[in-house]
Amino acid sequence: MAALPVGTRITGQVVERRPFGVFLRIDEVPQAVGLADIGSMPPGASLPAQGDRISGEVVWHTDHNHQVRVALSEWIDRG
Repeated sequence: MAALPVGTRITGQVVERRPFGVFLRIDEVPQAVGLADIGSMPPGASLPAQGDRISGEVVWHTDHNHQVRVALSEWIDRG
């Protein structure tokens, strides 16, 4: 939580894709897991593919598994 406070801008790579959203490895803190769910995607956007690089903002923490919820803002490049 100290390394990624709410409001922190992050970038990362999609490492797993699920129907409800994507999990990403966060560049700034690789041991943390980011979750960007469908509800946090920009309007009209499609779910990013595995390997895509994305950016967003930390909006929530889950202490027990070092997971942060991320609101997506853009796709940096496609897989």
